[in-house]
Amino acid sequence: MSLGMETHICADLDTVWARTQDPDAHRRWDLRFTAIEELPGAAGEPRRFSCTARVLPFLTVSGTGHAADETDRPDGTRTSAVRFFAPHPLSLIAEARGYWRYVPDAHGVRLVTGFDYRPRWGAFGAVADRVLFRPLTGWATAWSLDRLRLWLERGITPERALANWLAELTVRALVLTVCLPGLGLESLLTLFGSFADTVAYLCPLLLVVAISLALFTAPLGCTPAARRCERETAGEARAPRVLRMLEQYG
Repeated sequence: MSLGMETHICADLDTVWARTQDPDAHRRWDLRFTAIEELPGAAGEPRRFSCTARVLPFLTVSGTGHAADETDRPDGTRTSAVRFFAPHPLSLIAEARGYWRYVPDAHGVRLVTGFDYRPRWGAFGAVADRVLFRPLTGWATAWSLDRLRLWLERGITPERALANWLAELTVRALVLTVCLPGLGLESLLTLFGSFADTVAYLCPLLLVVAISLALFTAPLGCTPAARRCERETAGEARAPRVLRMLEQYG
């Protein structure tokens, strides 16, 4: 698979499975989707579903696909796979395929996801995907996984996690807005009279410290962060059997 992420969640397998497989629960923590709904399907075929993603404040695109699971693997792991098609002409993604792999251990579940997609719009779409859309998709996937982890481990709902993230971004932006202009205000030093030399030494130092904290301090523990997730390991890169089975459904 072209893109892959993994995280470790200190929760039991059934709980992790439920929060990722239930459409309503999944929509709440996954930043990439605004709606996920199961659709009626023919007997003997994999489950059908539809999902909607907001690509601009005024534009949403929808698509449909199939999903299949393996829940009784001999090694105790579980796998879920999807294949998805987006016919909307404004959707950069024409079709996508991906999987979730659940690996329980003594401390919880290692959750691994791998996915890839085919962009449309020809050469322009390929460039836009490589430069912008694919990196953003990878970031959104990792950020969402950490949002899920906070929900399961600490009881921080996805809505609260998003509010925490926005609040922390706002504080960091305010610090930068206040401090960056201050680095060039040497003319104000005359206001401090005999203390001008001391202020001239301390003020830039304090401003640089504040700017560094705003830019480089790790996110708070209650805030989702993509950096807490790891890139998919080489051993997980091979697409699972259940995903290859979905190739026959177009």
